[in-house]
Amino acid sequence: MSMGGLMNKMTGCIGDSPLIGSGEGKAIIRSTLARDVAAVMEFRGAGLQEAIDYCVKERLDEGFIGLIAVSGTGERNHVLNADA
Repeated sequence: MSMGGLMNKMTGCIGDSPLIGSGEGKAIIRSTLARDVAAVMEFRGAGLQEAIDYCVKERLDEGFIGLIAVSGTGERNHVLNADA
């Protein structure tokens, strides 16, 4: 999972260490986003893309959150909750 604020981000940097109070990453920590994605996949039988779409677009407050996720089988997907 890549979490990071937008301020002072070096060119080409994907993310940084999320700290409460340091930007958008705090919403990801407080919502236990990775746990929610895994739970949606396990208990709803959702695929990776469906699970990350639900968790980022429906469970988080509005903001500028992006999530890159990799399943246990190596499937890779991403989602943004902001219009490009």
